Amino acid sequence: MKWFTQIFGFFSFIMVLFMILSFKWSQDDDSRIEINNQRLIKCIETLENLRLANDKLNAELAKLNEKIKIQQSKKKLKDNEQIAPSKEYEVLRRRIFSNTKEFWYFINSELDSLVKSTIDVKHIHNLKNMVGEHYRSLLKDVSTLAEVDNYSRWRQQESETLSDLVQNRLEELQNPPNWFTAKQLLCKLEKGCGFGCQLHHIVYCFIVAYSTQRMLVLDYKHWVYGDIWQEIFLPLSDSKTLLKNVSIDQWPGNQDSQIIHLPPVDYVYPKPYFLPQIIPDDLAERLTVLHGDPIVWWIGQIVKYLLRPRKSTIYLLNDYAKKLEFQKPIVGVHIRRTDKLISEAQLHTLDEYMVHVENYYKQKELSGEVNQKRIYLATDEPILFDEAKRKYPEYEIVGSDDISKTASLRNRNSKNALQGLIVDIHFLSLSDHLVCTFSSQLCRIAYEIMNSLYPDASTRYTSLDDIYYFGGQNYRLNEAVLSHKTNNQYEIDLQVGDQIYVFGNHWNGYSKGKNLRTKLIGLYPTFKVIPKIQSAKITGNGVKISQDIKNKKNAV
Repeated sequence: MKWFTQIFGFFSFIMVLFMILSFKWSQDDDSRIEINNQRLIKCIETLENLRLANDKLNAELAKLNEKIKIQQSKKKLKDNEQIAPSKEYEVLRRRIFSNTKEFWYFINSELDSLVKSTIDVKHIHNLKNMVGEHYRSLLKDVSTLAEVDNYSRWRQQESETLSDLVQNRLEELQNPPNWFTAKQLLCKLEKGCGFGCQLHHIVYCFIVAYSTQRMLVLDYKHWVYGDIWQEIFLPLSDSKTLLKNVSIDQWPGNQDSQIIHLPPVDYVYPKPYFLPQIIPDDLAERLTVLHGDPIVWWIGQIVKYLLRPRKSTIYLLNDYAKKLEFQKPIVGVHIRRTDKLISEAQLHTLDEYMVHVENYYKQKELSGEVNQKRIYLATDEPILFDEAKRKYPEYEIVGSDDISKTASLRNRNSKNALQGLIVDIHFLSLSDHLVCTFSSQLCRIAYEIMNSLYPDASTRYTSLDDIYYFGGQNYRLNEAVLSHKTNNQYEIDLQVGDQIYVFGNHWNGYSKGKNLRTKLIGLYPTFKVIPKIQSAKITGNGVKISQDIKNKKNAV
């Protein structure tokens, strides 16, 4: 079109020039002056019409070019756009992975029972080994499915987008436009418990602050790590102190209260509704697609904000990484002993942990050779380092027995002890897989951080005792997708759609819980249920229960 207008304009110019020359040559001819004048007027009119037509064509051309650019831009965006998998696909993929593990737990438990009661032990051992190979092969195939389904880039991008969204919200909450009029939630660190317990206490306070849209202020005065903490991590906000000369109301206060003091979760009344297992409603749908256990991702984001390191801490961690020669593949092993065994957990031997470590490397070897098997060992029992090196010489044992010594009861409250805890948590979270006991707060913190580092780390752990939980939480919910008829007095019936309060997983193919329909408590096959995602909408200084959670009235 542009070429046509240029040619048209050229011939128009030639025609006008010819008419002007004709006029000049015939100017002595009076009889033809009038004719030439008329011709000249017509030429000028024609030229003006051509100019208008040319302008119109150029305008149309500009519009056309703009449309082409827009279409090209849209096509480029579409080509670069990551297509998200459906929620059904992701949930089913993770269900296959989970149920494969549950199948192995069941078979492994039954075969162990046969080993103890049958004479032909060798045959059963061979059978168990073969079943184990099937199990690892299935898990490997399901894991590979997530790598070849063309969604890996989307998962990474979605994880980063959601993380940025939450981190920005927390930043805005902690740095209000007008600090002097900001509504605050005061959290005193006065619980008589260890570092992991206190950190989760702060997480609890932060979740309540988020749900009530109040700026969180911490009172470190009674915390043994208070001064040290502030040397290691960045402050929660630019405003470092509590508002002065303002009365402090006790929880729950009201919407007009400028400062509310929140007691520890063990003593708070009424209990805040927006606590784990509840996640923000506006994130729930996306997290259900992205993550296998959304509550862990949500808590991991809170911990990520709380543990933003100072430059000196980053230097410390980098220095330790060089000293320890930390490299992958590596399995993080956390073994909690000392006071934990008095009332909170039972003893698990090093061999029990290493069974799961060995399973991880056997599965990894299916995808290629493993040149060196490593574990990062974190423990409050220093003698375990020598035991691990003696019993498992084929493993490179990474870790520091010096850090282990600072974790002893008499040294636990020192600055070196806190730095040692931070180092252990950091490298446990960086491991490819985590083997520990979820009865330990330290182990759960490492797992929470791990889930802030990967799009979905909900399968990167093995717990020898509890399922993941958050102290003071609401019950986890499972929903039955397959019916079940009891086989003995220890089990409970299930109908499709039944919801169950989860008490725990026995790691033998069965979980224990309470059926909210029948009110009965007992065992049920874990593969016959799926997790129920619970969420709530934040509405100003309170929360509104979402339509998919109506079970508060069924509380135990």
